Amino acid sequence: MVSVSDLLPSEAIRLGAAAEDWRGAVRAAGELLVATGSSTDTYTAEMIRSVEDNGPYIVLAPGFAFAHARPSPAVLRTRMSWVRLARPVEFGHETNDPVDLVVALAARDASQHTEAMASLARLLADPETERALREAPTPQALRALLAGEEPGPVRGKAAEGAATGGRTVHKILTVCGNGLGTSLFLKNTLEQVLDRWGWSRYVTVEATDTISAKGKAAEAVAILTSREIARTLGDVGIPVKVVDDFTSAAEADRVLRDTYDV
Repeated sequence: MVSVSDLLPSEAIRLGAAAEDWRGAVRAAGELLVATGSSTDTYTAEMIRSVEDNGPYIVLAPGFAFAHARPSPAVLRTRMSWVRLARPVEFGHETNDPVDLVVALAARDASQHTEAMASLARLLADPETERALREAPTPQALRALLAGEEPGPVRGKAAEGAATGGRTVHKILTVCGNGLGTSLFLKNTLEQVLDRWGWSRYVTVEATDTISAKGKAAEAVAILTSREIARTLGDVGIPVKVVDDFTSAAEADRVLRDTYDV
């Protein structure tokens, strides 16, 4: 399993960084990826362009943005960076602004970092751990928290979908602009709720991107995504549900209940 601490060296953490606006905040996170040999300046520009093209969908939770772009030649190795801002900035998100924490991901492919993203989502979803991470005084203290708090992989019962005794297995799609970052956060949160309900044998969750989602919509019962991506998708023939906080199990629970009318 590749963990968050494996992908986040101390040199890729900056606490108390200055940024004039959201572009400056993403650029600060990109500079750390470049400095640690993870990507080039081109990838930083791609992360900024992704927000310009798709809106502030990367602002996953109050105060937290997860910057990333599609895998490209500008990514040299899969790594992350962590920037805590001295002064929050506005991304233009309707409910989660202002942002004071920007985590960036440079991924060479769409699978190598999946477990690390699930782990980070679980850590940020826990109020006490999230607070400790935000208040860590040094990069070393932050990494120690990540290494010490990371749980093992949670492979919900969704993986057992084939063994359902002939029962129908529903699919829910979580969608983001690139299919490898924010959608994985929401997928993990939904799977935790489905596990708690005991529904993981009957409902699977697949993270995907906006282009693929339109082709896969016929296979799914619903799409869960951000407000910005929902506008981009338009009418795909199945319900598209908006989630504001991708790390909130309470909101995921509410949207699932609305989807299944329970």
